[in-house]
Amino acid sequence: MSTQPDLLYSEEEEALRAAVRDLLADHCDAPGVIARTESDAPHDLAAWKALSDGMGLAGLLVPEAQGGQGATHREVAVVLEELGRAVAPVPYLTSAVVATEALLGCETDGGLLAELASGRRIGALAVALNVAPGGAYKVVRQEGGALHGELTGIADASAADVLLVPADDGGLYAVDAGAVTVTPQTSLDLTRPVATVSLDGAPGRLLGDAEPAVRRALRAGSGLLASEQLGLAEWTLTETVRYLKDRKQFNRPVGGFQALKHRLAQLWLEVVNLRAAARNAADALASGVDVDVAVAVAQAYAAHVAVHAAEEAVQLHGGLGMTWEHPVHLYLKRAKADSIAYGTAGAHREALAELVDLAAP
Repeated sequence: MSTQPDLLYSEEEEALRAAVRDLLADHCDAPGVIARTESDAPHDLAAWKALSDGMGLAGLLVPEAQGGQGATHREVAVVLEELGRAVAPVPYLTSAVVATEALLGCETDGGLLAELASGRRIGALAVALNVAPGGAYKVVRQEGGALHGELTGIADASAADVLLVPADDGGLYAVDAGAVTVTPQTSLDLTRPVATVSLDGAPGRLLGDAEPAVRRALRAGSGLLASEQLGLAEWTLTETVRYLKDRKQFNRPVGGFQALKHRLAQLWLEVVNLRAAARNAADALASGVDVDVAVAVAQAYAAHVAVHAAEEAVQLHGGLGMTWEHPVHLYLKRAKADSIAYGTAGAHREALAELVDLAAP
């Protein structure tokens, strides 16, 4: 029996949004984020500490009995919307969602859940960022509890304290970051860097079966990524409208020209539709009803909208949008990187076709 999805925000969720937005205004202003991307330490660990330790947001998905907040994916989605609006360089999606969901899908977590929930440690699932839920992923060789191999495209690995590594024996192992070599890769999205993880006999602690844990983690990451893409698209649309009201040409606001009004109206419709898809995915993950369909629908739609919104923002900001000093390039890079994260839109359309028994062309 299916229940009606609730796409609206509750008062508590709006209060959470306001609190997160205030915090990010203090920690993740645009000049600060740009400066951080130019440094050797792209992650803002002060902002992460404020989110995780100060507000307890790293443990939203962790039950209270295991040291978390016992909230749902709906609250996490609100946090991710705000992180997307700020392109905040924090490992929230990778640690508080993906790594946490992987641990929740294991037979034992060895106390890691409580540590991730408190923010004392940052976790990362050692599966390439582009792998879709249910997709094939690379594993390492396991010999006598020691792991050998190399994994590429691991998001936020440089910030992680513990890595969750799938091995060829079918197990998922917890490996301390100090026991592996993390080599940064060239990343388009400077606010969510990827890296190569090399394991040369690193000791691992078996947590459980990798396949169901990885599938669960990637499904949650994919579904909630749509909320980040929503926040990103909303910011770019809002900033573009604001700029076009202020920018004057021929002694009148540029936003008054009908051709631009039409483009902005079309973009607004796309963003509103994305909000519905993203909220539906978050609600489905929270309720457990029609999750695979809701996630596939959200990701089949989200990538195009986020990229389109960011591209329009760059173009409609004119020469200003082409500069490094204006933050809009960060949003375009995040949108492009998100468009292949946890599966492309095409991969999700194929998955959706199978789920609803609709033959793909």
